[in-house]
Amino acid sequence: MTAQDYLRPDEAFHLAQRKLERGAIKVLHDHDYVELFWIVSGAATHVINGQTMLLSVGCGALIRPSDRHGFSPQGSLPCHLANVMFRSETAARLLAHHRDEFDGHLFWHAGPEPSTFTLDTTRRARFAQALVDLEGGPRSRARIEGFLLTALTSLAMPGPESRAAIPVWLDAAINAARRPEVFRAGAAGFIGAAGRSHEHVCRCLKTHFGVTPSMLVNQMRMEHAGRLLIGTDLVTADIAVDCGIDNMSHFHALFRDHFGMTPRRYRLTRHRDPVQPALRHN
Repeated sequence: MTAQDYLRPDEAFHLAQRKLERGAIKVLHDHDYVELFWIVSGAATHVINGQTMLLSVGCGALIRPSDRHGFSPQGSLPCHLANVMFRSETAARLLAHHRDEFDGHLFWHAGPEPSTFTLDTTRRARFAQALVDLEGGPRSRARIEGFLLTALTSLAMPGPESRAAIPVWLDAAINAARRPEVFRAGAAGFIGAAGRSHEHVCRCLKTHFGVTPSMLVNQMRMEHAGRLLIGTDLVTADIAVDCGIDNMSHFHALFRDHFGMTPRRYRLTRHRDPVQPALRHN
């Protein structure tokens, strides 16, 4: 995707507030422009450079041109996302003028995943108003640079509320849930990894991410199943067992809900193996 897909020659930026559609993450994309987004309401799964993250209200990321990503809503509530995209030259000018503050951070972070952030209540209100102000005028370079300088300066400073508001044990449990030995045990495996009471874990997970333990674990299971379908020649029944699911009807239902297609269709459309192009399909 290119900036020209969204911007006229006289426009320096594009912004959007949109509802994420239900279903699978259909398209992972990269682009030649720079992007800032945050979750306005609800929760979403964000697949970024091969990693899967759960994002709740106020969570966002600073997407670089090299990042490859996609979204899918999570939980029962609608998910709305705010997005501001702009040309890479704008980011280069900001860095040139403020290298001492920004170099190696924010959009210029050199790690495998982009910089992420969580807006506290006050900052969410400020960002919402800034978006309204930005939407109401010309798409000029000066206006996007003014918005970005304010936003990035704010993000570079710690606030009274932050990602740390999400309990350390919950973050650790979510990371643990990505391991097969945990998600194979289902919701009970996640609860055990959290080391808290069932009711407390459910309440905190719902508060921060809008999902239940079962929904979280099934998401991890399906991501694992998708990787096995693409990267191995295991039959679907063996993949289901490896995910901790012995009921094939249940496995197929979960897979269709997550990816929007059957396991067989997913393997046929996604599998690319130059060494073994004719792996056994089922």
